[in-house]
This record gives sequence, C-alpha cells and structure tokens, in this order.
Amino acid sequence: MHSTEIEVRTGREAVVHDLTKQAESFLAEAGAGDGLLHVFVPHATAGLAILETGAGSDDDLLAALDELLPRDGRWRHQHGSPGHGRDHVLPALLPPYATVPVLGGSLALGTWQSVCLVDTNVDNQVRKVRFSFLAG
Repeated sequence: MHSTEIEVRTGREAVVHDLTKQAESFLAEAGAGDGLLHVFVPHATAGLAILETGAGSDDDLLAALDELLPRDGRWRHQHGSPGHGRDHVLPALLPPYATVPVLGGSLALGTWQSVCLVDTNVDNQVRKVRFSFLAG
C-alpha cells in the first residue's frame, strides 16, 4: 500500500475544499494502476463528501449543514467558538473517509464528481488528509 499525508489550509470560514487534483497527483506519484484510493481525515470535526463543486452544490451543502446543525448554544460539547459542538457532530453525517475506485491510474468518478474535504470548524485552520492507494 502506498500512503501519504498532506496539509490543507481551510481558513476561518466553513469550506468545501476540492481534493481531486491532489488525489490525482498522489496517484500519479504512486504509479497507480487499478485499485482503490482511500481518503481519510484524522480530525473529529471534519468530513469528506463526493459531490459536484463550482455550480453551487458546495454552497448548498454548507447551507444544509447550517440548517441541520445550527451554530448556536444547544450543543453539550461547549469548548471553542460558540456553537462548536455542532462541528463534532458533522463526521457522523459526513464521514471522515471515502474510498474511490481507481482504473488505469485514474479516479473512476462520475463526470461532475469531486472528492471534497468539508470543514465547518472555524477554530482549526489546518487539516491533515491521508491518501492511501491499495493496488488491485
């Protein structure tokens, strides 16, 4: 198995960060053929999603998360910025992992699909992402 970890700066606002190009670069460096790409975010307040970006879906996802998990005082988990407890619930809805088929060294994603880091935690500006390739 070939594996590496990268850092992603997400800033002080909720973000959907497209990791697809970084995943493709990792596969090229790994000399990948057929197999599986596993993406993992070792954080308790971030998740991964496969979705279309750039056409509003990324903003729609953040808006839906704000409705479903409001940033207010209802959360029992109280440290950090106001409403931070909701960030700890996020990975139950958007898991911190995703696995994508790789065919001939390329991600077997649909036409408009991207692999994205979803980070709503405004208290943590730098995230680690682990890419692992398992040859088939």
